[in-house]
Amino acid sequence: MQRLLFILALGWSTLTSAQILPNFGGQRAGLSTLSFLKNEMNPESLGMSGAGVALKGNVFSSATNPAGLTALDDFSFGLSHMTIGAGIQQSLISSQFKLKNTSTIGFQINSLNSGQMEVRTEFQPNGTGNYFSVSQSAITGNYAMKMTEMFSLGIGLKMIYENMAGYSNMTAGLDLGFLYETDFRNLRFAVVVQNFGGSSSINGSDVMVGYNRNGNVELARYTIPTTFRMGFSIDAYQKDKHLVIGAMELNNPNDNSENIRFGFEYQYAELLSVQTGYKISVKGHGYPTLGMAYKTRIGAHPMFIQYAMNPTNYMGTQHLIGLRFTRNKMER
Repeated sequence: MQRLLFILALGWSTLTSAQILPNFGGQRAGLSTLSFLKNEMNPESLGMSGAGVALKGNVFSSATNPAGLTALDDFSFGLSHMTIGAGIQQSLISSQFKLKNTSTIGFQINSLNSGQMEVRTEFQPNGTGNYFSVSQSAITGNYAMKMTEMFSLGIGLKMIYENMAGYSNMTAGLDLGFLYETDFRNLRFAVVVQNFGGSSSINGSDVMVGYNRNGNVELARYTIPTTFRMGFSIDAYQKDKHLVIGAMELNNPNDNSENIRFGFEYQYAELLSVQTGYKISVKGHGYPTLGMAYKTRIGAHPMFIQYAMNPTNYMGTQHLIGLRFTRNKMER
């Protein structure tokens, strides 16, 4: 128990010291590209304000902490779709396979599309009649394994592609996650580095250069949005069919200020769950997040229908719906 209290105190001091020390992160805003990689596509995690790095793993853990995939017992499939605002949509498809040993492999597609936008110029501000769109996609291969009974490791390798009008970009990234689970109220600690990679630049010809413009536009190189995430979760209260889970997380992105997220989840009889959370030091996100999930079945196989909402100050309310299915290995 003394060791547990020491670990909790150390973790809390790490989280709080990041806010006490001088923070110049806000000056880094906008210094990375491919920001769709930062959008939370795990409905349970988004409902808890994104504090999902140490939650019990499911098929959407591939987008939050790949080490959590070791919690899967059999084949799992997940689909989530987010309405971001201004006609922008983002979708994620994830499938994971449990191997005969303690390992899990998986595959994930994360894609954002802006929809059709009309080309406008100085002399035709109401539109030229031509249209263009922006699409960004990441294809990820995941591998996770239990190193010990309590310690798990997960890795994700992703290829990222961007297309914008006459320009395109291709680069690569890496996710690396650790998860440690104790036997005290299922207390979990996690550390994740997401989207670690080098710099890249879009390439192509400026097909829309017009009056009094130089067609040779020099394009700068930008890094992808690497984020260091550290947090914990705990079964704070459990009695009969009722369970309350608490989670807290520190985020340190390379293109913005450090921020803290905390959330709570209430589960009833493992059939219905409700989530809420709040973000500290995230500009434009001054409202609590909300989410819910309902468990049903397809035959003997469990299926979860999920929803989460993220109210923002400038982009309205972002909505995320999710569906995840897990094969019941007892019915194979």
